[in-house]
Amino acid sequence: MAKKAPKKTFGQTLREKRIAKGYSLRKFAHEVDVSPTYLSQVEQDKVAPPTADRVRAMAEMLGENVDELTALAGRLTEDLPDIIHEAPSAVPDLLRAIRGLTPDQLRELRERAERMKGEDD
Repeated sequence: MAKKAPKKTFGQTLREKRIAKGYSLRKFAHEVDVSPTYLSQVEQDKVAPPTADRVRAMAEMLGENVDELTALAGRLTEDLPDIIHEAPSAVPDLLRAIRGLTPDQLRELRERAERMKGEDD
């Protein structure tokens, strides 16, 4: 049985994506308003990833999915805490119930939820 490759860290992923887009460390750091030293430390996993807002800026510059990069950084996008607080027991219960579904199953569930919301309009 083949072993799964270890998941890349936020720092490793950021460095890989930055280089693939042709950004130098200094240029990218300047564009996202951090010091090159800090960015280097993030990419080497020597410091915690930046805030969700800064991760959003990085993802947008790199043309990456904001939610995926934010999750990899161990952060939540700014809209999620409000969504959870709107239904503090129902939303966590839903998340626990869907844990383990495949990406296709999650997509189908999301589409059904969108249809349900449309029926209420």
